[in-house]
Amino acid sequence: MSLFDQLGGSLKDAVNQLLGQNAGNLEKNALPDLLSQVLGKTDLGNVTGLLAKLQESGLGGQVASWLGNGSNLPVSAEQIRDALGNPLVQQLANAIGLPTDKILAMLSEHLPDAVDRMSPNGTLIEPARH
Repeated sequence: MSLFDQLGGSLKDAVNQLLGQNAGNLEKNALPDLLSQVLGKTDLGNVTGLLAKLQESGLGGQVASWLGNGSNLPVSAEQIRDALGNPLVQQLANAIGLPTDKILAMLSEHLPDAVDRMSPNGTLIEPARH
């Protein structure tokens, strides 16, 4: 088994663990780190790339709310799919080894809070790449 396969397996295990927990019990840094690792395997590159794509696709209000200090506006799985398009959604699913509907549901539920935590002063702080 290659290092890439091992990393992919550990990412899938981490996502499965996160999906099995409720949002109140998520470790503060687990999802931002995981998100950063997964996005590094896609054309989006990182969280900044993901947010730029969402903003370009009409979700600028939601993204601004996540980066700001107020309440986080929700985003649906369908809005994320429409914003990213099927090729990028499939890249995310392939990078982590889960079905697209689970990836979209996870992003819809946890992305606003993850981005909020990654931008304590209104500026996104990307996790260090490992």
